[in-house]
Amino acid sequence: MFGALTAALSAGYGVLFTVVGDFRDAYGITETAIGAVIGAGFLSGFVAQVFIAPIADRGRARQLIAIGAAANVAGLLMMGFGESLSVILAGRIVSGIGIGTAGPAIRRIVILADPASLGQNLGRLLSADVFGFALGPAVSAGLVGPMGLAAPFVVVASATALLLPLTLLVGVAETKGISRQRLALDLLRSRVVTGAVALGAAVFLMIGAFDALWDVVHEDLGTPTWMANLGISLFAIPLVVLGPTGGRLAQRIGPFRIAALGLLVGAVFMFMYGRLPSGSWIFGVAMVHAISDGLTHVAPGVAVAMSVPEQRQAGAQGLMGAAQALVAGIAAIAAGALYEGSGRAAAYTASVAGMLVLTAVGLALGAQFWRSGRHRTVAVAGTGTAPVPPTPVQPPTPFS
Repeated sequence: MFGALTAALSAGYGVLFTVVGDFRDAYGITETAIGAVIGAGFLSGFVAQVFIAPIADRGRARQLIAIGAAANVAGLLMMGFGESLSVILAGRIVSGIGIGTAGPAIRRIVILADPASLGQNLGRLLSADVFGFALGPAVSAGLVGPMGLAAPFVVVASATALLLPLTLLVGVAETKGISRQRLALDLLRSRVVTGAVALGAAVFLMIGAFDALWDVVHEDLGTPTWMANLGISLFAIPLVVLGPTGGRLAQRIGPFRIAALGLLVGAVFMFMYGRLPSGSWIFGVAMVHAISDGLTHVAPGVAVAMSVPEQRQAGAQGLMGAAQALVAGIAAIAAGALYEGSGRAAAYTASVAGMLVLTAVGLALGAQFWRSGRHRTVAVAGTGTAPVPPTPVQPPTPFS
């Protein structure tokens, strides 16, 4: 049930992602403004995950899920019926706050339900998240033409509203791992946590730039609309299918190693997007990129979950989500502006540079974890032995 709700929450973003070109044509919104709309949701999610998500660790996870889902429904309706930049932007902000409120609470419940299989279960949530995102373009393709721009937003908002009460009927032990910490920023005193957050931010720098540019790049290259929309749906298939496998790999081999490998491969593909001669070439390369992402995308979340005690899971996941949202928002805005001012190659190359810097920082800060093989002693799945609880946050050691 939590996977289904996760899919519904992300489906609205999938719809927005594929209609921003229509917003540009229908309402005269510039590429820079499109980047601002995409980025605003990430930035509002940042605020929610820093200041609201830790409340879930105080026994309020179910309440936050309900509030967040309701806010997302309101934001979707604003984006669907808005006909100006201000209304669409406001709707995206409200939706971002809703998703940023509900997402960490959902992940806390799933992690604590079975710590020994946290990698696989986080991978399943990723699969649901990506499935919902991929469903958005299909809904848009089927409804926008005959029924208008509002129709897909209304359908996704209705599905979310129907799923929410069913989700809240699921029994959840809210008394497990209660924390009285008001915010999660103190977790950054751990170099390992900070390193995991940096890797997660690198992933979302790639996502923010990719999302902001995909639709407008294909429009400007003359790619058929069906191909651009199909590309998003096909890109999602490996992530949906391989998410649990990627989570198990991260838990077995080490989340820092898997995340870094995926980011280095992703940087190569992003560099290629800026230089390929046609939308058809971009489409083909993206299908290979999707396989790499499917096996590595969940690794930063696994790294964070392994680095904090159970009573801080929502705050830690929210902290990573906040960093991801902030970086993705900045990346989306910057990519849109660079594309408009300097062209496709410059926008993608700048994104690659940022990814490589954050990957290097993440590996350096998390070296104590990934060099020691500590992942083998934390929540080991499938061994038939009791899992070792996640290692508590330790104070930082000097860089020297």
